[in-house]
Amino acid sequence: MSEYQYYEFLALDRPLDDDEVKQVRALSTRADISPTRFVNEYQWGDFKGDPTKLVEQFYDAHLYYANWGSRRLLLRLPAGTLRAKEATAYAMEESLGVRTRSGHTLLDFSLSSEDGAEWEFDTHYTLSTFVGLRSELAAGDLRPLYLGWLAGLTAWELAEYDEEEYAREIEPPVPAGLGALTGPQQALAEFLGVDMDLLATAAEASEPAGADPVNRKALVAFIAGLPAADKDTLLLEAALGTAPSPGPHLLARYRATNAPTPRGGTGPRSAAELLDRAHALRTERRERERVARAAAERSRARAAAEAREAHLDRLARNVDQVWMDVDDLIAQKKAGAYDAAVVLLGDLRDVEARTGGTADFDRRTAELRAAHRGKPSLMQRFDKMGIPRS
Repeated sequence: MSEYQYYEFLALDRPLDDDEVKQVRALSTRADISPTRFVNEYQWGDFKGDPTKLVEQFYDAHLYYANWGSRRLLLRLPAGTLRAKEATAYAMEESLGVRTRSGHTLLDFSLSSEDGAEWEFDTHYTLSTFVGLRSELAAGDLRPLYLGWLAGLTAWELAEYDEEEYAREIEPPVPAGLGALTGPQQALAEFLGVDMDLLATAAEASEPAGADPVNRKALVAFIAGLPAADKDTLLLEAALGTAPSPGPHLLARYRATNAPTPRGGTGPRSAAELLDRAHALRTERRERERVARAAAERSRARAAAEAREAHLDRLARNVDQVWMDVDDLIAQKKAGAYDAAVVLLGDLRDVEARTGGTADFDRRTAELRAAHRGKPSLMQRFDKMGIPRS
């Protein structure tokens, strides 16, 4: 099996300067490198650089995947846009790491080869599929983080961890809209191998997106209570354009401190509860699919039987002509014509069998055997069809 690895980096907030491009170029002579993008594919060998350090120093996003199953997505956001403390609530060793570096929060989504499935030779991703996640997170949409946590839970289920560990692990805050993911979020769920039944289970406690209208008075009180230093930082960054608009970030902080109770009035669920419920949903779904497949198969069989009967009805109205067609096909002395003749003979046998017997068919095929016994290829077809020897 041929190995394949894909590396891509994007600089979104600012392009690399000439000196930085030279530093990156020193790590790879074959890569496609510009001030905003680095791309390289490896059929042999490996990248000499450290992707984590490159994101810490230069880039805002990094994508890696290999055809043996390993996958990684790194996103860097200004710490004022996404606080590491908030993101850490969703961290899972198996799927999502969170760290801070030089005023930024780094999100490290990953799927290891041990967690992956079989080798994949047709899979292809680019960072353009995932960069929208960065804007969503900056606007306070935490669904990508929850998906990272769910990916870890999926890995736990596949590995069959200890039940006590399942019971101790409590889900992080459930963001709204898990039942209707955006395009980038759907791609992330697929990229990380999130179990769809587990996602459906999580969505049961998720409010619809946009279902929590902002209480203006409560928001005014929240902003009034913010530390003066926080307000000064937000205004300064907005004036200098060094960070995204403070509006989405403020709303995200407000919603985080005024999070609604999960749907159904339930509190946070344990991993065990989520996995048990996902197992139940999976069982129900598979049963529905089995019933649907069986019904579809019955429908196909019924349609085929009806089509077969209609075909035999047409032949029954002109049996003598069909026997002449058999004779004409045999006279061609070709393998394809022999095959077609045998098909027609099968039809004739079924037509006669519908009337209660095949005596006439047996007589006429015996005559055919006698007339064409010097054609071994045809005789082999007669034997396979079950036409008795005289």
